[in-house]
Amino acid sequence: MSDTEQIKLTSLSSKGGCGCKIGPADLAQVLRDLPPAVPNPNLLVGLDTSDDAGVYRLNDELAIVQTVDFFTPIVDDPYSFGQVAAANAISDIYAMGGKPLTALNIVAFPISTLEKSILTEILRGAGDKIKEAGATLVGGHSIDDKEPKFGLAVTGIVHPDKVRTNAGAKPGDKLILTKPIGVGISTTSIKRNLLTEEEIALVTKVMATLNKTASETMEPYHVHACTDVTGFGLLGHASEMAKGSKTGLTIFKDQVPLLPRVRELAEAGAVPGGTKNNFAHLQGDVTFPETMDQIDQWILCDAVTSGGLLISVAGEEAEELVSKLKKAGVEAALIGEVTEENSGHITVI
Repeated sequence: MSDTEQIKLTSLSSKGGCGCKIGPADLAQVLRDLPPAVPNPNLLVGLDTSDDAGVYRLNDELAIVQTVDFFTPIVDDPYSFGQVAAANAISDIYAMGGKPLTALNIVAFPISTLEKSILTEILRGAGDKIKEAGATLVGGHSIDDKEPKFGLAVTGIVHPDKVRTNAGAKPGDKLILTKPIGVGISTTSIKRNLLTEEEIALVTKVMATLNKTASETMEPYHVHACTDVTGFGLLGHASEMAKGSKTGLTIFKDQVPLLPRVRELAEAGAVPGGTKNNFAHLQGDVTFPETMDQIDQWILCDAVTSGGLLISVAGEEAEELVSKLKKAGVEAALIGEVTEENSGHITVI
């Protein structure tokens, strides 16, 4: 057994993946006391709507998209961790309708206590995923830290008129999700040795899959809003879309795709703290059916790492887009719709 196989990376941190995010309630308290940003006519997307990336217009034909994301190990295999972390960071560019161009590694690693080959494998996994995205690694920064962390700062490009934001959903739109949820519960189960090797391989594949195909497939359609589903969970990111768009959203709970055994694992106690924080933060913003129990509510709030795109598309185009996504190999599902009533509110049915 090699040194990289002996180390259980997920045991080196109390939280993993996007579950490491500062919770939305705490983050809101921090940010509300900061002075407003200086207005800039070329800043097309900034802090106002909690979007996935910033967009800055360079000229009438070109804007840059910038994002950064990093976290502690979400899986035990170093190469897979690098792939998942890279796919997660690059996803923000795809959510904005952009094309990734360059990436910078962000590394925190206990270089004196863990084998250097582990870091090599993390970087190799990320490098392969960056190449798959058609981007170029241009450098990075590292620090010596007792808890491993890895991610990327990514720059992409987009035409200023083709930027996708999380704040343009329109009444009559349908909502499409391009990956199953339940990642936080599944990865917490990895730490607790509750998953089989096949199940670990499946959730790893889901997280390591780029949203490139989904983003490219939706490009010709009338997509009014888009976001990627990560640490704040499906309902958390949907809530940001509803508030930013000043619309209501309805989520069809039985149509939301889930990873295998998610409810069973949640019932066994594998519900991460980030998921429960998401649920608590959404009180008052989401109406659940009276018949829906706590477990199913948590699942819809589950803290996702490297999740799929949540797409708000013109209602008459939704079925065709789902069909095109499936033909392209994307696990897409129509999970809801945009309504006029209850501005900023989500109703689960």
